Amino acid sequence: MKKQTFKILAKVNKLILPSYTKRRLDLSKATKVQMAIFGWKLYVTKNALD
Repeated sequence: MKKQTFKILAKVNKLILPSYTKRRLDLSKATKVQMAIFGWKLYVTKNALD
């Protein structure tokens, strides 16, 4: 159940949130909001794959 929830969240994230890796964002120059979005996407992806 938990894994399925994270898979759905990952699909929603892909549709709504921007992809900073495709934009080649330098993480050392990222704003706090950009870092929060990046961290959230990383957290969801990690849990969807486990």
